[in-house]
Amino acid sequence: MDHNTLNIRSEIGRLKSVMLHRPGMELERITPDHLAEVLFEDIPWLGRMQEEHSAFVHELTTRDIEVLFIEDLLEEIFKNADVREEALRRVLGNSCTCDIPVKNFLYEWLKEKSSGELTQFLIGGVSKEEIGGLKREKALSDFVKDSDYFYINPLPNLYFMRDPATVIGSGISVNSMSSEIRKRESFFIRLIYQNHPIFESCPRELYYSDEYQHSLEGGDMLILSDKTLAVGCSQRTMVPAIEKLASRIFKINREIENILVVQIPKVRAYMHLDTVFTMLDFDKFTVYPGVKDKMNVICVQRGSQGSLQFRQEKDLESSIKKYLGLKSINLMPSGGSNPITAAREQWNDSTNTLAIAPGKVIAYGRNEVSNKVLRSNGIEVIEIEASELVRGRGGPRCMSMPLYRE
Repeated sequence: MDHNTLNIRSEIGRLKSVMLHRPGMELERITPDHLAEVLFEDIPWLGRMQEEHSAFVHELTTRDIEVLFIEDLLEEIFKNADVREEALRRVLGNSCTCDIPVKNFLYEWLKEKSSGELTQFLIGGVSKEEIGGLKREKALSDFVKDSDYFYINPLPNLYFMRDPATVIGSGISVNSMSSEIRKRESFFIRLIYQNHPIFESCPRELYYSDEYQHSLEGGDMLILSDKTLAVGCSQRTMVPAIEKLASRIFKINREIENILVVQIPKVRAYMHLDTVFTMLDFDKFTVYPGVKDKMNVICVQRGSQGSLQFRQEKDLESSIKKYLGLKSINLMPSGGSNPITAAREQWNDSTNTLAIAPGKVIAYGRNEVSNKVLRSNGIEVIEIEASELVRGRGGPRCMSMPLYRE
């Protein structure tokens, strides 16, 4: 990074630095039997997905946005023997589905890999087949026949970089993932944050930690302004996690005054707040009309002596105007006024836009009606192809972890 700090005080400030993950071999390890477990709707075509992702990266870099890749940062910190040891101990302790002889073998085998190879295996996973022909002590798992094909599971959701961590102001929340298969993603972010030199001047105290019990995911966190944060209470983010986050933010960050808790239906289609609502400009937002009237908004503020103070709000629109100090706002319905089109395009992440500057967003080109609505309201829409990227149920916002905005 040209700058050695983090800075996210809005959803719409000009984006200058972002973290992504290039889709890799982990996506070729999804089988039809495990689609639900890995949170996919279908088997992706990796080659086409990589082309689409490269086009996404191109749209960012040609606009002078620095793109950092998590796999590159991991490879760099894995050159440090202590960091490598910590990663192996954690992954083989928590994510390894094998018995002790195999675990010991994997430790020695992976320890000798280059930092690039180690990164590849810890993201792409290690299958029984990959070590099956190597000379080693036999274990019970070599003889037991079961459907568990991997000793270390792959991370097919890693290209959705929004969820494992969230930059708030100049600090970071390392989030606790709802699904067991994604918990390693957050650990990797914490490892990078604690050990990579580009983050050495950043605050050491975390707003939230992946080691906390209750799940909190980045798709539910929107930084609406330097004073107001929105957090979805959803299928993936729990009430105790929101309370913990609020308490720590109010303790650490003196800028944040309001946390708008937005309760949405706990269903797969609306897994996160940003699948139904995102910010496009100072006073412009897009919202899925099918859920707009089902949102319950509560404002959390500092109470006395470290307590939290709660206030029931009327609805989403009035609370945004109130806490952003706006006389009026434009809530644009994704899919227009047609409920069938809106539902179809919401399923394909029509509201999951990534603002790269005020009034300028990246969106999936397949959501033609929603993009037309945005353009008719003065929003510049940069479209990217997404026939394969969309199979993991996430859009441009989901795929990106902003690190610095002007």
